[in-house]
Amino acid sequence: MKKHYALTGLLCVLCISLTMAQKPTLNKGLKDYYKKYFYMGVAVAPRHLSGPQAELILEQYNSLTPENAMKMGPIHPREDQYFWRDADSIVNFAQHHGLRVRGHNLCWHEQTPDWLFKDSTGKQVTKEVLLKRLHDHIFTVVKRYQGKIYAWDVVNEAIDDDPKNFLRNSLWYQICGEDFIVKAFEYAHEADPKAILFYNDYNTERPEKMERVYKLMKKLVDAKVPVNAVGLQAHWSLEEPSAAELRNTIQKFASLGLKVQITELDISIYPWEKERRALRPGEKGEYTPELEKRQIAKYKEVFEVLRQFKGTVTGVTFWNISDQYTWLDEYPVRGRKNFPLLFDTNLKPKNAYYEVINFKK
Repeated sequence: MKKHYALTGLLCVLCISLTMAQKPTLNKGLKDYYKKYFYMGVAVAPRHLSGPQAELILEQYNSLTPENAMKMGPIHPREDQYFWRDADSIVNFAQHHGLRVRGHNLCWHEQTPDWLFKDSTGKQVTKEVLLKRLHDHIFTVVKRYQGKIYAWDVVNEAIDDDPKNFLRNSLWYQICGEDFIVKAFEYAHEADPKAILFYNDYNTERPEKMERVYKLMKKLVDAKVPVNAVGLQAHWSLEEPSAAELRNTIQKFASLGLKVQITELDISIYPWEKERRALRPGEKGEYTPELEKRQIAKYKEVFEVLRQFKGTVTGVTFWNISDQYTWLDEYPVRGRKNFPLLFDTNLKPKNAYYEVINFKK
């Protein structure tokens, strides 16, 4: 058995070495290779806007998403207080360098401040009060960046994780029912009629969840709610989604007249897990030749599918810049190093990068 494993490892190394030998000299970035297909973006924080990471951003991407700076908790921590500095710095950087910005996000069940759902006595607010607060928040934020942000993730992750349920039993839903979704899109459209408005969610390629997201989108479209597109978060792994699942998902939403973007792309070297847990013995966080080979194949497969939907898929955004830092280092297992992106811990292109750009232009 040991000889078998050694031989397998040697073959993986040889395969990757051959790939490396075929690498082209880089004089363009992802945005250039895909300029005829879709925008190429990345999620950022203010700390990324100077130094080597900023250089990589400008070399590779033409779209930015604030990773956390525009979520309701960070940008609107108290009813009478907004914190603009971080969001402004990202938008100003994008404006200065001619990059597009996706706003993320206006309504979510997480990273939402407690004050939103409570009155001055600590009791849960009424539907009317909550919708008024949602309206004021959306108008204030969207108006501030009108003309500078071309698209918004308006409602994030409203579908429940349990296949037996439809919508997530969040405080939004408990207080407002489905109306919070409808109103969020209406408020965002009223605040900026030119912005492209997205519903954004994860595991959208799993058939049972895709059908529930489709059900929600069809209800909104049929009711003429101003939703324009669906964001597939794309927190994927080496195991999923299959090419057929991804293709079917895009086709399904396109059938409603909706555009699609890949909004939070990373391909974990570990199987999908939702619940947080402690690090287990033996979980070393190693990027082995076998894992690299499988990740290369998955990235190649994903982009082959996405290129087939030119005109429907209008953007791809990676969730973090490089393996130097990824949110998956802390979630769902704190301290378990992950390697889900196209650039390594030294900000250099990985072999998967070359597979992504290696296609007939």
